[in-house]
Amino acid sequence: MELSKNYIPNEIELKWYQHWLDKKYFNSKPDNREAYTIVMPPPNVTGVLHMGHALNNTIQDILIRRARMQGKNACWVPGTDHASIATEAKVVQMLRERGITKSSLSREEFLSYAWEWKEKYGGIILHQLKKLGFSIDWDRVNFTMDPDYYNSVIKTFIDLHKKGMIYRGKRMINWDVRAKTALSDEEVIHKEMQSKLYYIKYYLDDNSVKTDTQFDALHITVATVRPETIFGDTAVCVNPNDERYTHLHGKYVFVPLINRRIPIITDEYITTDFGTGALKVTPAHDINDYQLAQKHKLEVIDIMNDDGTLNESAQLYIGEDRMDVRKKVVRQLEEEGYLEKNRRLYQSGWF
Repeated sequence: MELSKNYIPNEIELKWYQHWLDKKYFNSKPDNREAYTIVMPPPNVTGVLHMGHALNNTIQDILIRRARMQGKNACWVPGTDHASIATEAKVVQMLRERGITKSSLSREEFLSYAWEWKEKYGGIILHQLKKLGFSIDWDRVNFTMDPDYYNSVIKTFIDLHKKGMIYRGKRMINWDVRAKTALSDEEVIHKEMQSKLYYIKYYLDDNSVKTDTQFDALHITVATVRPETIFGDTAVCVNPNDERYTHLHGKYVFVPLINRRIPIITDEYITTDFGTGALKVTPAHDINDYQLAQKHKLEVIDIMNDDGTLNESAQLYIGEDRMDVRKKVVRQLEEEGYLEKNRRLYQSGWF
């Protein structure tokens, strides 16, 4: 038998991997041996495997092969994950390239394209795993949207709800106004941006308040980068140790333009050296404000529709996109004497 001077992967690896599969060396059935199981963290069907998958699965392969050599009943369960949000974005992009808009499709039609995507890229992923030589039990391949898995998730959810372990409540989430879906913190990309800091006057309910500070006795000035959210304000918060505002503790102000009466509260969370040291608290649209609201039992007013337009709770600019409203609110605040000034923010600093 003549041996090649060079190692030829295609000739060697394909032959022997197929031999392993034919002999079912990687298959596992329950018996009296000690069980050793690894459930593969399922790769998303949004694309193909990357170096992270190769490293992660190589470690699993080493562990599962070692367990077999120790005489254990080793079972490595493979699968793929639907990653619905990311997959939807990919499917919409594919449709756009074909001249099709998602809005023109029924739910069933869109799902058929989604399954087409899954079969294409899910198949590529499984083929890549085989090319890497992983000792997987291929009779156990699962997809997170397979009927059995899907029904199990629904059953578990209903069971937990009946036991009172899952319940409804207002919570702060990351929301994608284009895909109209919630996003986990891991799916949100944070980046620094240039923006403006707007200084807005909140007039006091009690005109008898006197002060020797730099602020007018009739109002407290709040600095914000999102003036369009003032319609969801339920408090103004200052640091209890900030001597500029000691005389305002427990007082009330009116939200500009809509005249909602809200309290001035105190919390050491507030930074005294940024902006004016007074924070507008908008619990439904800022995670830190939401935590303040929970602590101080403030009302949570959601002023946004799922598509990023303002709803009826905003009272003004209903149905208009939030970014368009920002410009209009700034203009109206200035016209009605609420806007004190604005300064441009540069990343984490301001001047």
